[in-house]
Amino acid sequence: MIRAYQEIYLSNAQSMLGDVFDYAVNVCSIPGDRFVKLFASSSTCKRMENGEPAYLAGKTGIEALVDILAETTGEEADIRPQERFSRSREYWIGWAAAYYQWFSGRKYSDIFKAVTFIELLKMYETLHEADITKFADIVDARVHAYFPDTNLKRIRTTCGCTQAELARRSGVSLRSIQMYEQRNKDINKAGLETVYRLSRALGCTMEDLMEK
Repeated sequence: MIRAYQEIYLSNAQSMLGDVFDYAVNVCSIPGDRFVKLFASSSTCKRMENGEPAYLAGKTGIEALVDILAETTGEEADIRPQERFSRSREYWIGWAAAYYQWFSGRKYSDIFKAVTFIELLKMYETLHEADITKFADIVDARVHAYFPDTNLKRIRTTCGCTQAELARRSGVSLRSIQMYEQRNKDINKAGLETVYRLSRALGCTMEDLMEK
């Protein structure tokens, strides 16, 4: 699987988003479910999804939170670093969510639709000391249950074709195929040449790949 961005930036992304959620809820007193919506609608969210090195390596959690609040609420927050002797539940939520986004390449908005902030809080007690891959497996199952398979994935798996094989046969990049199947890109808005190549490789019509 191709990850959302290079792994060398993952630790920074996890720490940054952990601090973002921690300070948003515990210092700024923003309800977690509301802050999820603010974060998901921000350009900070998009830049993290894209794995922009300058952003992931150059921003602290507090700086990112100030950016988010200024953009989404118009508020100029004055947030000062506070000494932390232990990690909060909210820090863990941001830290773990950043890992899953890197692991899956999915949009944060989709992740938080499939697993709400309240549900993530409930996961903390049993998962915060477990290997992070266990969290990723659980959330992955929830995301797949929330978002049914696209026509592209359904037809591809019925044909017994892997994503890599389809990329080789069609000439469409593996990353694009993954993003279409994860609904990170809308296949209905894909170029005709792209849809034609995929349909020809899978032995179906172009209309079969379109989503209602």
